[in-house]
Amino acid sequence: MQFSRIAQVCVTGAAAFPFVAVSALAQNQAPAPFATSSAADTPSRSLGVVTILSGQPTSLPTQIPTTMQGVTGEDIANTINATDSEDALKYFPSLLVRKRYIGDYNHAVLSSRASGTGNSARSAVYVDGVLVSNYLGNGATYAPRWGMVTPEEIARVDVMYGPFSAAYPGNSVGAVVDYVTRMPTQLQANARIGISHQPNDLYGANTNYQARQASASVGSKAGDWSWFVNLNRTDSNGQPLTFATRLKSVGVASTAGTAVTGAVLDANNANVPWFNLGSVTQYHTIQDHAKLKLAYDITPTLRAHYTLASWSNTSEGRGQSYLKDASGNTVSSGAININGLAFTGANALTGADFVATNEALRHLAQGLSLKTRTQGVLDWELAANQLNYDQDLNRRNSAGNVLPGALAGGAGTVADGGGTGWKSLALKGTWRPQVALSKPGEPAVGSHVVDFGLQQDRYRLSSITSNIPGNWITDAPGSLVNAIGGTTTTQAAYVQDSWTLAKDWKTVLGLRLENWAASDGQTTFGPGNPANRNYDSRSESFASPKAALSYQWAADTVLKASLGRAVRFPTVAELYGATAATNSQYINDPNLLPEKSWTTELSAEKEWAGAQWRATFFGENTQDALYSQTTFDAQANRNISRVQNIGRIATTGLELAVNAENVWRQGLDLSGSVTYTDSTIRENAGFVAVAGDTIGKRQPNIPAWRATALASYRWSPQWITSLGLRYSGPQFRTLNNADVNGFTYQGVSEYFTADVRARYQFNKQVSAAVGIDNLNNYQYWNFHPYPQRTFSAELQWNL
Repeated sequence: MQFSRIAQVCVTGAAAFPFVAVSALAQNQAPAPFATSSAADTPSRSLGVVTILSGQPTSLPTQIPTTMQGVTGEDIANTINATDSEDALKYFPSLLVRKRYIGDYNHAVLSSRASGTGNSARSAVYVDGVLVSNYLGNGATYAPRWGMVTPEEIARVDVMYGPFSAAYPGNSVGAVVDYVTRMPTQLQANARIGISHQPNDLYGANTNYQARQASASVGSKAGDWSWFVNLNRTDSNGQPLTFATRLKSVGVASTAGTAVTGAVLDANNANVPWFNLGSVTQYHTIQDHAKLKLAYDITPTLRAHYTLASWSNTSEGRGQSYLKDASGNTVSSGAININGLAFTGANALTGADFVATNEALRHLAQGLSLKTRTQGVLDWELAANQLNYDQDLNRRNSAGNVLPGALAGGAGTVADGGGTGWKSLALKGTWRPQVALSKPGEPAVGSHVVDFGLQQDRYRLSSITSNIPGNWITDAPGSLVNAIGGTTTTQAAYVQDSWTLAKDWKTVLGLRLENWAASDGQTTFGPGNPANRNYDSRSESFASPKAALSYQWAADTVLKASLGRAVRFPTVAELYGATAATNSQYINDPNLLPEKSWTTELSAEKEWAGAQWRATFFGENTQDALYSQTTFDAQANRNISRVQNIGRIATTGLELAVNAENVWRQGLDLSGSVTYTDSTIRENAGFVAVAGDTIGKRQPNIPAWRATALASYRWSPQWITSLGLRYSGPQFRTLNNADVNGFTYQGVSEYFTADVRARYQFNKQVSAAVGIDNLNNYQYWNFHPYPQRTFSAELQWNL
């Protein structure tokens, strides 16, 4: 099917993949012009090592010694209900994107084999070589900037599992996702409109939510110039995500407070009874995306490429109380009484329970590269990229400013993240000293392909939160609440040698040297405040070796072993981002240690019975993992919670994947995967409730079992349908695994969902598709509720 046909490059043998021979031959042919590079752009595999010869900007090195899988834009359009770019990853083995609604911009974190949805800094996402992963922090609110690419732009998406390439920083310990977008070779134009509809019934609130999308693109090539423009708008209403609650136990038997109905008795994630009082965050988001790409072929083998992308978002988050008084009026504030239990004083409702938020974001990304593709002895690339928060405002009402009056104004706060962003500079090269001696179709024994490079990445976080005493919706910032900021810089040099030891043996040896520095760290609460802190600069250096060995055991079977070290440095927000103080002892820890992981992978890849099969045993040993937990602080003389290092987390697992085309009959394609993972905390000085309560517990957000399946059938050249299945077993969100109830707000549940899609090509220009995600309407949770059954329809026109 789609993954095996064009991108399941974790299987072996040129016989199964015609493009392997094409790419292998290209190394002995004349240099290929960029304009005719589409065939060679497809990854190929030889002796278990993937070769990338792309002329397009990409983060991928030429030699990849690890499990890799991908999908093309054509197959995304045919088989996946893709409303956002991250939907392309739905059915990849062991991957999950925590997407809560269409256009989810602040919590859609990518998780992988041994990295959960709370660890956004343990994966790397690139679009045309530009980093869109957000390493300013680690956690749900630091999701990749998925909005920098739209589904209809995608030419292909490739995923590299694990930190086995020296070309990537330690954030690649989970996975590297590389998006390559289309660059036309002739006049092309595209327009698409889509609509989604979700009937949602939760806690007795039955409401319909819709999303509408429209996009258009046009591009062409004239002589040595190529250009492409893409515009997209998303107007989305998501289901409620957070809820106001009160533990039943804090209610006091009394007649005090306003008697209300509508509260829903439920249990929290620890199975303690609580009342759900209403929804807090239901987003209406309008997002605009614009992208310009220019390419100029300076020579047939040297291309200059420039990308400018803008993503803007205007969103409103609104709450809605379920509570009614005796006259049927909505109750959103004050003391309340539920069935004779009074919630007064500190337990009365305030503006912090039912919150109104307005966000205005505008982020700009750009990338410039010079890249050769001679496929001869030496190729090189110079690339500079940046992503900047041109505007990043988050306004909300204050605790004393309650709904519904707060919707018209009143006191509040505004958080301004403008000026935040990151930039990178890289010089990369590929040296093939024996390329002239290679025989067509196979690498020469003893031949080397050496990837090398120099890189610098810099991340700057700036966030200023201010009071607004007048109108939180429109007024300028007032007095300072807090300001945080800081910079981290990583400079790296790497080298990686792919060496054909013998006819059936290949090894890849790599080394990455990194110097990391943190500077300009500060937290401020106003002039003269004793809690203000300016942090000393610090710098550390590390070496991360990589090694892989593959053996062609038989014509249809490859065995491979990989080992790699990854160092994931603390982010600016982890170092300086907390905004509370205790006894003038600030709870930030500017001396956090970096995470250090050793990851292993043993794989067997085989073509059998018309299918491609893979079994991968993986292991990861992580020291000093970064999590928020509690510890005793001697200077503050009390227990405090903050980001800390966990001594050691050990993970082992087994991943099975299969891909098959034309199963039983022509046109029926299947792919699937099953993953088992055991991820356990082995050493930890910190705790959640009592000392030692995390030892032997499962790592948060890593299920023991997960599985995917995708089947598609082409009924005719015009008509294709697909069925996708996704499963994840029970998991925990807390380090001590006390959250035993996953099917509730703030819980993390198991799930099993089915998705269907049908697409019809009316003629060369016009196609239409309809689909249903979560066909079985499974109600599942990852702190927030996921979408219920969602219907979608789209119409597309291509020139």
